[in-house]
Amino acid sequence: MDTFIAPDGLRLALHRSGSGEPLVCLPGGPMQAGTYLGDLGGLSAHRLLLIPDLRGTGDSGAPADPATYRCDRQVPDVEALRERVRLERFDLLGHSAGASLALLYAVAHPTRVRRLVLVNPSPRAVNLEISDTDRQRIAEARRGEPWFPEAFAALERVRTGRATPADGRALAPFIYGRWDAETQAYSAREAGQKNKVAAATYNAAGAFNPDWVRAELARLPASVLVIAGEADMQLPPKHAAEYAGLFPHAEVAMVPDGGHFAWLDDADWFVQKVIGFLKNRSTVS
Repeated sequence: MDTFIAPDGLRLALHRSGSGEPLVCLPGGPMQAGTYLGDLGGLSAHRLLLIPDLRGTGDSGAPADPATYRCDRQVPDVEALRERVRLERFDLLGHSAGASLALLYAVAHPTRVRRLVLVNPSPRAVNLEISDTDRQRIAEARRGEPWFPEAFAALERVRTGRATPADGRALAPFIYGRWDAETQAYSAREAGQKNKVAAATYNAAGAFNPDWVRAELARLPASVLVIAGEADMQLPPKHAAEYAGLFPHAEVAMVPDGGHFAWLDDADWFVQKVIGFLKNRSTVS
């Protein structure tokens, strides 16, 4: 494990995996320790993965000011990471809520990001509206699963404002493309990896200015790959296409029957798509 210092003096952890050209990978959660990314389905066999623990998570220190957990206020941390590893321009990957941080970094430092990979990105930073009907349609497609009745009942309680504390766990199968022993264990580890106080602040009011972000994305020079899952209720397929349409140079890759963790759904597919995109040297300068 390596470390680097944030502009406010906080010491942050940086985990390295693999070898080759660096790929900075920002974890989601929000505010989940980077360990959940693992080696991203074997991506470390092709690239040097640089995975930070965001402030207050994993092996990183906790800030004196909890307001700095807000997504936009962590952009300087990413720049400090870049300076620490001495990258002039680099490839950047963000998963879920981490994609929001990747976006904010890219629009703040557009000349630093060569290629941008957004894996199951959160739509919050660009205020992409996803209706309950759209999410329910995705959920209904999984009616044949043995866990569906309990999970769908929980989804209905959430939708109608009648959620119970147990509904979060009941909804878990909808997050994954498959619900088996591996993904159940993966889901069970999540609670111990996440800073709940930080998570509550990450998307707080003021974190995003969607109109400004959209305007900046429309002229972003970096090539962009948006990876989404056919069964991901957080960014359904048609919305993934809308998301990609915000960039001048973007493509969408859709994991068949995939959920919110693309590298778990089909590791070989995921690695092939990401490496194929990153090897493309036609990035706009």
